[in-house]
Amino acid sequence: MRKGYGQFCPVAKAAEVIGDRWNLLVLREMLYGNRYFNDISRGVPLMSRALLSQRLKELEKLAVIVSQEKETGQGYEYLLTPAGEALRPIVEAMGVWAQQWGSEQIAPEDLDDALLMWGTRRRINLEAVPARKLVLQFDFRGLTKGRKTQRSWWLVIEDGDVDVCLKNPGFEVDVLISAELSAFTHIWMGYAPLNSALDRGTVYFEGDRELVRQVPTWLYLNGEWRYGMGIDLSASIQSYDRGVTDCSEVPVP
Repeated sequence: MRKGYGQFCPVAKAAEVIGDRWNLLVLREMLYGNRYFNDISRGVPLMSRALLSQRLKELEKLAVIVSQEKETGQGYEYLLTPAGEALRPIVEAMGVWAQQWGSEQIAPEDLDDALLMWGTRRRINLEAVPARKLVLQFDFRGLTKGRKTQRSWWLVIEDGDVDVCLKNPGFEVDVLISAELSAFTHIWMGYAPLNSALDRGTVYFEGDRELVRQVPTWLYLNGEWRYGMGIDLSASIQSYDRGVTDCSEVPVP
């Protein structure tokens, strides 16, 4: 049985729902639109599948989410209830607070190329990409956590769908992005300007000159960190300025 705070205070009651370890991150994934177990699991790679299953059951008992059998009859689809959707501004506000007041230093043990690619997949600016199949290859170096020192990923964008591939999908690559994992993560999070990394060579783009110029717009690399959290840029917090340099004109090698 879950142990509560033993208080009727609304803050205490809310904390009983979202305060358990991993609950907020599970809800974050669902607020991003992930509805299936495997998709949610990819967003919390350090969480065991058994614990994720347990947390989903607990959140359903709390009426924050609801599960329903897939049409295929294999597995379940998890949906936010109105109570779960009402947590969106809370989760977003926590992200905004951390961006403004939390440490901007990402520790080496926090780096995760798989999580970065999964996050990149869900925040592609589909309105900006060309109306054709687009293939991006990411060569990351400086991996940590006992992994290989470098690894490649591919993003395949076509007809509004974005697929992440760890193995070469066999398509011609339009743009190759070679980067130190730490440098690219800091840029993606809005902590560092892209142009400085390009000048230092910690990030390098290779491909058709016109496509290379568009990459920052496709991937929101101009400091638009709020898109990574699904935050509405029309909100008042929009006025907060991280001071990141505009990188709309990317130097082409």
